[in-house]
Amino acid sequence: MPRSVSGVEMRKRQAAHIEAPPQAPGQPRPNTCCLCWCGCCKCLWNEDRMERSERQTPTKMDSIEAAEEQHPNLDEVLSWARSFEMMLRSLEGREIFREFLRSEYSEDNLLFWLACDELKKETNPSVVDEKARIIYEDYVSILSPKEVSLDSRVREGINQSLAEPSNLMYEEAQLQIYTLMHRDSYPRFLNSSVYRDLLANRRRTCLDT
Repeated sequence: MPRSVSGVEMRKRQAAHIEAPPQAPGQPRPNTCCLCWCGCCKCLWNEDRMERSERQTPTKMDSIEAAEEQHPNLDEVLSWARSFEMMLRSLEGREIFREFLRSEYSEDNLLFWLACDELKKETNPSVVDEKARIIYEDYVSILSPKEVSLDSRVREGINQSLAEPSNLMYEEAQLQIYTLMHRDSYPRFLNSSVYRDLLANRRRTCLDT
């Protein structure tokens, strides 16, 4: 069986790559990372991931316009206050909740949850490996550019799964983030101007029709 990669071993690999001598001018730089899991700054995979992240980062205006284009009705907006799960399963609900989380600098929690949810639907091993790797690089690696509120026990469990990635390897981490958002961010969202303004707008629309 493939040997699990411990946190200590991973840090050693990262340090080795970071301290590696510079490449000679004109000479192609090889991808020296083992499966690119380490997320070191000299890894071509990491450079591609950083560029992809920068291209895909939405602005606040993007979220507002997306929500307005979908035009959730009053009943749907009210349903978000009754069920956190219902809000997450709604495209419009996620966009509005994401806008709120961005204002609290915790948007990455939702993005991580969505990425894990998408991974769980995959059955193709090569696609699972790729998506699991991207999630690790983006949210879990000690050098990842995004911050997700996972405890050390869960992170270590993910590290142990790196040798054999699966579509369920982030299940416990996803549940932890879900619980955090449900108990902490969701109540504040319902009391925020983001949600209240949208609710008031939909009520006015109903009165006008």
